[in-house]
Amino acid sequence: MSATLILRGRIVTGSMDVPDGAVVVDGGVITYAGPASGFPGDPGPKDHEPARIILPGLVDLHCHGSLGADFSEGSAEGARSAAQYLHSRGTTTLLASLVTGSAEHLVRNLKALKTLADDGLIAGSHLEGPFLASGQCGAHDPTLLLEPDAGLVSDLFEAAGSSLVSMTLAAELPGATALVDMLTARGVIPSLGHTAADHGTAASLLEQAAGGLAGPGNSTGRIRPTVTHLFNAMPSLHHRAPGPVAASLSAAHAGNAVVELIADGVHLAPETVKMVFELVGAENIALVTDSMAATGLQDGQYRLGTLAVTVDKGVARVDSTGAIAGGTATLLDVVRSAVAAGVPLQGAVHAATAVPASVLGLSAQIGDLRAGMRADVAVVDGDLNLAGVLRRGEWVTPLE
Repeated sequence: MSATLILRGRIVTGSMDVPDGAVVVDGGVITYAGPASGFPGDPGPKDHEPARIILPGLVDLHCHGSLGADFSEGSAEGARSAAQYLHSRGTTTLLASLVTGSAEHLVRNLKALKTLADDGLIAGSHLEGPFLASGQCGAHDPTLLLEPDAGLVSDLFEAAGSSLVSMTLAAELPGATALVDMLTARGVIPSLGHTAADHGTAASLLEQAAGGLAGPGNSTGRIRPTVTHLFNAMPSLHHRAPGPVAASLSAAHAGNAVVELIADGVHLAPETVKMVFELVGAENIALVTDSMAATGLQDGQYRLGTLAVTVDKGVARVDSTGAIAGGTATLLDVVRSAVAAGVPLQGAVHAATAVPASVLGLSAQIGDLRAGMRADVAVVDGDLNLAGVLRRGEWVTPLE
């Protein structure tokens, strides 16, 4: 974009809430963001449209596809279409998540996603499996689950190169601790999930992961492990068996881990979402979608990896088991649901922008609106309905 662009409206980020703000973009970069009165030039007149809110572009650490395309299909064209749709709905940065598959398919899929990462369409890939607990497999094919295998991991590293950003694993599996060391040595984020680990085992893995990422060999800027969709695909917290939920909450409260929440009104009760924000703070939460191919489309029949899925009234379930099979909401929908649950807007925005950006080690580029940052902006109305999306200084959804 060659011409200077000035946006006026309320600015809401994790670091500021400015009632009358201006965001100035030039050459794909933000050159000013703050009170309109503080802009040294002419910010232009106030917008006469209904009150607009200017947000940083949203950042999703966990999504499997959209618009009929599944990132696990191995199609670069389909993955490209899915990523571009998500961009147009306000998620300007995303990790493409893969469900459990055969070794051959995982290598194929990672190679396809590496192409998208090289082109800047995605921030990288997230392997959700195959090193998961069979009893907590959720929407993963249990026949394809494996114990950690160093040879396979090496093959996955080779296929993905630096585009592999995170991997979900169950802490109780034999070889899990060795796998954590392999991941953190390369700056790949271990994410605790799909696990039935007891409290001590889960806490130990998160501590090991945090220590490994803090090591001198990690130059990626990724310093905190994550917890894959907290509460989902793990035992419920019990007063005599606190399990991975309590371990994850404790680690997050201490600032040593980031917990994912699928706050879409399906995966978690609104009260649960609000409680976690109150317990650990927005700065330790990443709102995610876990979106699958039906996102952006109607109810019907879909696939998630190898499994047949039916979407009814927006809820996706595996045909064979009835397990929830990912989400159908966009990240902006999730932000809206979190606010409806009682989370303050600034907290919800923080958890959908700055926190996941920090997890990715990209806080200097995305996740906020500051001079010098990439011009990724989502403009919404007072009800958090999308009005326009700017990605890298270009309108991917023209401002209404």
